[in-house]
Amino acid sequence: MTVPSPVVPSRGRLRPLGLSAVTLRAPGFWARRQQVNGSATLDHVELWLDRSGWLANFDGAPRRGREFSDTEVYKFLEALAWEYGRTRDPAVDARFRAVAARVAAAQQPDGYLNTNFGRPGRPPRYSDLEWGHELYSYGHLIQAAVARARTAGHDEFVDVAVRAADHVCEVFGPGGIESVCGHPEVEPALVELYRVTGNPRYLEQARLFVERRGHHVLSDIEFGRAYFQDDLPVRSAPVLRGHAVRAMYLAAGAVDVATETGDDELLEAVARQWRTTVARRVYLTGGVGARHQDEAIGDDFVLPPDRAYSETCAGVGSVMLAWRLLLAQGDVRYADLIERTLFNVIATSPSDDGTRFFYTNTLHQRTLGTVPPPDEIVPRASSTLRAPWFTVSCCPTNISRTFASLAAYVATTDDNGIQLHQYAAATLETADVSLEVDTDYPTSGQITVRIHRSPTTPWTLTLRIPSWATGSTLDGAPVEPGWAPLRRHFTPGDTITLSLPVHPRLTHPDPRVDAVRGCVAVERGPLVYCAESADPSVDTFSLDASRPLTDDGTGGVTVHGQILEPPDDDWPYTTIRPDPPFKEAVITLRPYHDWASHGPSTMRVWLPQT
Repeated sequence: MTVPSPVVPSRGRLRPLGLSAVTLRAPGFWARRQQVNGSATLDHVELWLDRSGWLANFDGAPRRGREFSDTEVYKFLEALAWEYGRTRDPAVDARFRAVAARVAAAQQPDGYLNTNFGRPGRPPRYSDLEWGHELYSYGHLIQAAVARARTAGHDEFVDVAVRAADHVCEVFGPGGIESVCGHPEVEPALVELYRVTGNPRYLEQARLFVERRGHHVLSDIEFGRAYFQDDLPVRSAPVLRGHAVRAMYLAAGAVDVATETGDDELLEAVARQWRTTVARRVYLTGGVGARHQDEAIGDDFVLPPDRAYSETCAGVGSVMLAWRLLLAQGDVRYADLIERTLFNVIATSPSDDGTRFFYTNTLHQRTLGTVPPPDEIVPRASSTLRAPWFTVSCCPTNISRTFASLAAYVATTDDNGIQLHQYAAATLETADVSLEVDTDYPTSGQITVRIHRSPTTPWTLTLRIPSWATGSTLDGAPVEPGWAPLRRHFTPGDTITLSLPVHPRLTHPDPRVDAVRGCVAVERGPLVYCAESADPSVDTFSLDASRPLTDDGTGGVTVHGQILEPPDDDWPYTTIRPDPPFKEAVITLRPYHDWASHGPSTMRVWLPQT
């Protein structure tokens, strides 16, 4: 059995520590979400997969759901596999086996597996590579099998994925269909299957898919070929573009291929695209995707807060990509973006009870939302409050598999020691080292690492100092943002104390982000804050940046400013500079990830200055 982790490269700057080495502990921000995921979200997802008929598709029932609904079953299986790896709960294993058996029964003798194509009354196989999502579906099937192999060993379900992968290689390999899927995903999956099985055929097929992309092998569409990254070859593209989830999954697959083949040119091409994208096309929350019509990343500095799409799945894809780049190159900026995205996109989507979700994550809600019916499927982007299920319900299943495997993103190892990337109450056990992380981060910035077991020779414990954490101390000594390595002969009982300044701070946008020019946002530690109200007053509030920001003692931040009371005239423009009346106001900002948790509200992250 290999390392129980979503990504296990054979080379790179860092090596992952999987679920067998890292355990999130309660009480803790992420341990609570992982517990809710295991006790509520997985049940909720299975209920809706059954209610919507997407599970029954594998039983031969009349087909229901979108062309890619098979993938939600596969992501659910992946979540169950990681949950079993985390808990070793036999009931979770039994649930996995029951659903996996239904999937296996639908596979054709040649390995083909899809409930939407190739059946009586359905379109022929591979007749719609632009929109059919057949290879995309294989990708999620294979990733579920990889999770299964790494947590429970090679079983019948892994054999299903191997037969499907062999089928893909036969049909799309040399001499076969020389094209790609309109939705990347099979690329990173095939590489992970190669890592599990050692069969180079899967790595080569993934490489072929990456190299074919961008050579106009797919038909043009109304959104342009950039929508599915078929406009430019991966190696020559200057920036991540097009459909945000597609872009992230393709880039993740390209990093996997580059890592396993030693292709430094390809790796640097993706890293360059990532740097440019983060510098110009990512929201303050870490969200990706500024356009609704094509769910696309958008152009440089076009980041309207009220039209932010910032799909939850794009956030998951962003974490997947940044994690792979971190393992390959070890740059602290990747871990910084993972933290930002986890706290302000991934944590924002689910409700506290784990049964409702945001599909998109706007940064400005102008009108009060409406509560979706508890037993109805709603359009994916129409809900202004978290909804139980969507016609395209990729986000709940993506959230569930991410939370179940979250411990795998906390720490890594290399030949010198151990690196802590994300701060959470946790225990870490390797063959040589046992340590405990004690913290209530991000409520406070106090992080204590206690050594319980250590080798007799010196080793290096490296802690990440976030980019915002100027003024941090490590064992009382000042430490700058970046990596903070401690190399010494640790002994059991040693304690290391990191203090990060999580006091509130003002954040200003790049002036080229025209939509929020002149505005400020408030952050505290890794958390983005927002103004929220049950009336539209947040849209007329201006923040006084000269007044102090104050912790209110309950997780909120108190700010001073003005609420404008403009006249209701017949024409909203004037040749004289308006001087509307205003009143002084003091409001409390709350963490963005918690907005709309108590009912309909208006909300904004970026606040005009007085």
